[in-house]
Amino acid sequence: MRLLKQLVAVAAVAFVGSMGVGAVQGNTLLTLVLGVATAVLAVFVYARVVRWSERREPVEVATKGAAAAVGRGTLIGIGMFVAVIANIAVLGGYRVVGQGSVSGAVALFGFMAAAAVTEELIFRGILFRIIEERAGTWLALALTSLLFGMSHLFNPNASLWGAIAIAIEAGAMLAAAYAATRTLWVPIGLHFGWNFAAAGIFSTEVSGNGATEGLLHGVTSGPALLTGGAFGPEASPYAVVFGALLTIVFMWLARRRGNLVPRRRGARTDATATLSQ
Repeated sequence: MRLLKQLVAVAAVAFVGSMGVGAVQGNTLLTLVLGVATAVLAVFVYARVVRWSERREPVEVATKGAAAAVGRGTLIGIGMFVAVIANIAVLGGYRVVGQGSVSGAVALFGFMAAAAVTEELIFRGILFRIIEERAGTWLALALTSLLFGMSHLFNPNASLWGAIAIAIEAGAMLAAAYAATRTLWVPIGLHFGWNFAAAGIFSTEVSGNGATEGLLHGVTSGPALLTGGAFGPEASPYAVVFGALLTIVFMWLARRRGNLVPRRRGARTDATATLSQ
């Protein structure tokens, strides 16, 4: 039942926060403040509910070293997106045609902070971590990656390929980042860096949610197979390749550091029972 207790608590914060951010959309300062406040509150609630339901300290969100870990993850996420968009641009699929909006980028900072934190707490902090205890690292990675991809099918311009791409390049990569570091701060930073670079810097579509207004006024054109089409660069083969490569690197680190959890006997049954709670 701890999975259900933790999911309900964090999901409630995510829902209320998203409603609040949506209500003040268009107001840069309020969007930034509410977005960051949602992120902070979600971590606080997660830590409290883990202490209550598991009788332990939530070391995965320990404050010591948090800023540095988030910073490292953010740089990796931004670097990964820059590599993707640069490859698309070389083939003529993306170009910058002017200056974008600073206020738009500031608002997106708050929005993406809330999204990155709440999604990482739910998918990696709760689902992956608890399933891993019963089913092992590899099965937990596969199951939560699939769920993460499927959750993006509800977006406005979603596609099956986009969901599959998200499962591979993001779901697996972010779970692997947690397995390698055993802290949620790195995947949170990675998730935020990728999303903010896509929306807040290069003004591209993010997971089928439509074009955004970031620091650069960018235009995407050309075949959807290259650019990701209406779903955005996350559905580009370049994103899948770079995400898969990072997943391999993180899983190698996890194995080297002795962080891989072996599958227990009856793990498939346990994992199915856990997901049904």
